[in-house]
Amino acid sequence: MKKLTALFLSLVMLLAMTACSSENKAEYANRLEEIKARGVLTVTTEPYFAPNEFIDPAKEGDEKYVGADIELANYIADKLGVDLQIVPLEFTAVLSSVSEGKYDLAISALAYKPDRAEAMNLSKGYYFDEDTEGYGMLCRTEDVDKYPTAVDMKDAVIVVQAGSLQQDYVLDQIPECKEIKYVSSMTDAFLMVQEDKADLAACFIGNGRLYSDANPGVNIVNGFKFIENKEWGGTRIGMKKGEDELTDAINAIIDEVVSSGVYAQWYDQYAAYAATLGL
Repeated sequence: MKKLTALFLSLVMLLAMTACSSENKAEYANRLEEIKARGVLTVTTEPYFAPNEFIDPAKEGDEKYVGADIELANYIADKLGVDLQIVPLEFTAVLSSVSEGKYDLAISALAYKPDRAEAMNLSKGYYFDEDTEGYGMLCRTEDVDKYPTAVDMKDAVIVVQAGSLQQDYVLDQIPECKEIKYVSSMTDAFLMVQEDKADLAACFIGNGRLYSDANPGVNIVNGFKFIENKEWGGTRIGMKKGEDELTDAINAIIDEVVSSGVYAQWYDQYAAYAATLGL
């Protein structure tokens, strides 16, 4: 009898827990509703890509995370009527955590890639590089004329940020090199070239020039650019796959910051800011 009573009570508790779980899942029709109810927007970023997102060492807490993308994250949180929580992670973890739904948004200078679009919802583009120099290579200053073509890189050690668009460009467009090394951040890639641990760092040229301006001894390779797929243009925001209501809301906000020109203003503002920090 005692065993039967215990079994009965266990079944009752299990059913109650299942009911509560189902009720919690049904409480919000989608993630946008959940964000508004919780009152907090969680945004993950890899804060080592000036001027999009970087760290001001003179500040503390969330205030130390600055950049054009951080301004965008704050703007989105304000528009949704919620607080903002910044979650700094390595770039590959930024991608995986949002794909898994651990955080609401990935705002980390994300470029469009077909495999990325399969793994998560991607917003409209909010920054386009038509007026910039595209993607190329950073090298030591004495080597600026050493690698004008991909063929000239056959004896070079190339470093790339794991999971980045430039990783794909290197794998697709550099027919042969001595070695490819992978790092978690562009700052690490630039440092490896600077410290003679690699010959070339594949990079967004604007980001590379910003770094070279602040760090004598490195520069952008003369005459070389990766061939870009124009269909992949635009920096975007990542969200969990299937969260279409949230994506629609984010796209409406992106339309505002693009049409008003405010994101471009943030970008220029934080490019100057990053230069004062030697980034």
